[in-house]
Amino acid sequence: MSGRQIQQRLGVSKTVLQGWLRGLPPPEWTRRPTAKDDLHPRATELRLGGWSVNDIAIELGIAKSTAWQWIRHLPLDRDSERARLKRAHAKLMTDAQWRVRRKARDDRRAAAREEAGAGVGDVSERELLLIGAAIYWCEGKKAKPWRPDDCRILVTNSDPDLIAIFLRFVESQGHACAELSYRVSIHESADAVAATTWWADRFGLPLDRFKRPTLKRHNPLTNRLNTSADYHGCLVIDVPRSRETYWRVEGIMGALSSAVEDRFGGLGDRG
Repeated sequence: MSGRQIQQRLGVSKTVLQGWLRGLPPPEWTRRPTAKDDLHPRATELRLGGWSVNDIAIELGIAKSTAWQWIRHLPLDRDSERARLKRAHAKLMTDAQWRVRRKARDDRRAAAREEAGAGVGDVSERELLLIGAAIYWCEGKKAKPWRPDDCRILVTNSDPDLIAIFLRFVESQGHACAELSYRVSIHESADAVAATTWWADRFGLPLDRFKRPTLKRHNPLTNRLNTSADYHGCLVIDVPRSRETYWRVEGIMGALSSAVEDRFGGLGDRG
């Protein structure tokens, strides 16, 4: 008899009956005639070959839930040949899908750069003064409340374009580039000598103005991406006898902040 028939005959609950019949196989006639149990061994074989649940379900024409019930005790071997081929195919399809989007993005970026660059035009001495002061106030060393007399121009940065602008600003303030002190700050795993030569050649600076490089301790656990031949570390620029220049930068930034607020309003005024 089936479980339902026994339950009706004895008048017991399904839970009680299941406890009584635990370990006893149901009669053969109660098995679902549409069950695809003959495919079960094939599902196991496919799983051991690195097939995913979804692929097994499609291959055997069964529900995904059925495939999962059959092979859930078998973990997917992600190192199998099929798994590797499927990952490679998925990457190929993804790259093809995004290739067009990346091309469109790169075109928009190039157009935006060109449009913005065309709007710069000539730079006046006043604009160089404001830009240079802002660069220093963002990237340079500043006096501290507990060390108010430490006022000298000292800036560190890795961007050659920004360094070029700053050096022009320093020259406009009466400091010749050939009289400044320079130092490369770079990871100890990189070529400090080559980096020093690169910076000197990039701006036509005398090598005898470069001090010994500062080496940053290498941490093997850190996944650094700046390890290519284009990595030249940071250039540290020290401007001697630059106290008055520092004071002028302080004044420029204070006045610039006030002028921007007067022209555009304070940030709090925008609600």
